This record gives sequence, structure tokens and C-alpha cells, in this order.
Amino acid sequence: MTSLTTADESGFFGSYGGRFLPPHLEAPIAEVAAAYAQAKDDPAFHAEYEALLADFVGRPSPLFLARGLTARLGGAKIYLKREDLNHTGAHKINHTLGEALLAKRMGKRKLIAETGAGQHGVALATAAALLGLECEIHMGAIDIAKQHPNVVRMRLLGATVVPVESGGRCLKDAVDSAFGVWANDFADTMFAIGSVVGPDPFPSMVRDFQAIVGREARAQVLEKEGRLPTALIASVGGGSNAIGLFSAFLDDADVAIYGVEPAGRGLEQPGDHAATMTLGSTGVIHGMQTRLLQDEAGEPWPVHSIASGLDYPGVGPQHAHLRDVGRVEYVTATDEETLEAFQLLCATDGIIPAIESSHALVHAIRMAPELGPEDVLVVNLSGRGDKDLDFVAERLGMD
Repeated sequence: MTSLTTADESGFFGSYGGRFLPPHLEAPIAEVAAAYAQAKDDPAFHAEYEALLADFVGRPSPLFLARGLTARLGGAKIYLKREDLNHTGAHKINHTLGEALLAKRMGKRKLIAETGAGQHGVALATAAALLGLECEIHMGAIDIAKQHPNVVRMRLLGATVVPVESGGRCLKDAVDSAFGVWANDFADTMFAIGSVVGPDPFPSMVRDFQAIVGREARAQVLEKEGRLPTALIASVGGGSNAIGLFSAFLDDADVAIYGVEPAGRGLEQPGDHAATMTLGSTGVIHGMQTRLLQDEAGEPWPVHSIASGLDYPGVGPQHAHLRDVGRVEYVTATDEETLEAFQLLCATDGIIPAIESSHALVHAIRMAPELGPEDVLVVNLSGRGDKDLDFVAERLGMD
């Protein structure tokens, strides 16, 4: 029987997960699964990983009381889990270091991956440079234009950035492209997927590396408030930052949990949003069974979000299971609401958040005034907004 926190022996969370693979990907996935099964029980592997989290990433990241935002809204206290303060500026470094260490353990010389907002690409290029590995990042052409600062960072770190012009030229297409190249070059290359998506073991492996976020947040909120939070809130595309925070609280029935996905320009038309949990149905994408925005033939819809890291038509299978069993409530935020939340946190607390993280702020802004001062909200501020400044300035008409 599947628990809230652990997949079964076939890699399923309830009805979601597993391995749905063409024959040419079965061997490379099996190799990764076997290597991770050994590494996760190896104290030496964990010791090296945890040392890098402390000395290279700068963990633990703070749990910060956003006094300005709390005062502006009234009601509940709003705490921010400051993943934006990690080296490279987002939560992505947590799992890319783990993936790079695993690749090194497997004797691989190269890492390959997709990226949307660029934060996974930057983090993987960073980990590769640190550990002496080559790195190839596939990125949709639309996202390259939106996230130019991160493209520059990846190249400075020694990565090869491959523009993807196929399909919608965004995150889903970058995943397709990277998987295709890896299938032909897995002997000395490891695919380092950027979220809790894909065939087993990737959803569990990335979740395990991201679980440090929830463990820290749990200890920190107990120290600061002497109690568990009223609610947790995180943005959800593939879902790595969210499951990282949620994982330490899933068995705490009194803690409400919210995942916030992109409503984009509105929920009425396919292609205007990426609201997988709200409007999706069961389907198969990128080697996993999950909830998917798809047409009658099972082909993924085009999707849209102001946040490049969230414009994905699927979602991690553990999230789909948590929705089905009612443990996590998945809500939406529009592009306009997200921009307003982005600007508000800048003004109230001197923090420029990532556009992805600003989706989570939207729901905190909705909730806080409806609660009392004894209530505590914890928002995963999954990344910083440096990468978004040119795009936001253009969108807001700033000189």
C-alpha cells in the first residue's frame, strides 16, 4: 500500500508514477535506479552530500518572518523559507548536487538536463563545474529569450546550452529534447532531471534530495513559534520545491498544505494556463503516469505561465496522489496576481522573489487576512528574482 511519503516497489504513488518507457530508455533508467538504491543507503554518500549543502550551498536557509508583508495584510504571520539565499539563488542546487554526486559515483563524465526558468540549468552547471563533469542543458527558445541572465550564467559555468525550437519551444519540449539525446549517449552521460517528474526513480530521488527544505523548516518553525504552522504554501509546476517543503509535514493532519499552480491568462482556453491539477486528467508524459493537460488523443496541450519554471503540462506523480487523497489542496494564481504579489514583497520586505515563488505568495496574500495573529503561514520562497528583472521591467513598462 502506498503511503503519503513513499512510492511502492514499482515506483507508484497510488495510481501515479511507474515507468512508461520506450525500449531504448529502459537500460539507462534501470542503471540510475540501481545506482541510487545503493547510494541512498551509503553513509559516505550522505556525508559528502550534507557537507556540500553546508559548506558550498550555505544551508540551513533561514526561516524569515516577513514583518512588512504581515503588517500590511493583517492576520496570520507569514514566514518565508529563504531558498532564494542558497548558492545559485534557488532550491534547485539541493538536488543537482545529489544528482552530480550520483553521476560521479556511476563513473559518468557528463550531465544532461532540461531547464525552464534556467535555475535548474544554472544549478546543474554549478554542480558539474564543482565536480569536474561536463554539462549540456536543453532550453526552449522562448525561455532563452525570457531568462537571458541565466543563459549567460550557464555558459560562464562551462555548460553547453542547446536551444530547443520544436513544439511550443518551452519546458516540455526541452525535456523531450534532452531525453532524446541521452537515450543515444547514456554510456558516459547521466540525465539529471529538474523536478519530481519522469520515470521512477526520479520523482523519489529528487524528492529525497529536496526533503532537506521541509526538515529544516519544521525544526525552525518549532524553535521560533513553539508550534507547527497553520499552513504551508508553495508553487507547483513539476513540483520539486513544493514536495521538498511538504514532505516533513505530510503526516501532520493539523497542518493544511496548498500547492499553487499557474492560471496564466485564465482557465478558459487550453494554451492560456498550466493548471494541471485543476483541469488535467490521468495520462502519460515523460515516462510517468500522472495528471496531464491533454487533448482527446492524449497529446499534451500547449501551456502558458508568466513563470518559465512552471509552464509544464504535467506534474510530479506524488503531487497527483496527494491531490487524490485530499492531503494537499491545489489552487491557482493568474499572471496578473503573481506580478502584484512580486511587487508587494519587494515593497514590504526588501526581497525580490522569483516569479515562480510569487505564485505561492498570491495564496498567502489571500489567506493571511482571513486568519488570526496566532496563525502561522510558511511560504517556500523557492528562488530569487534576479533572473526575472528584465522581463518584469518590460511587462510593467519600466524604463
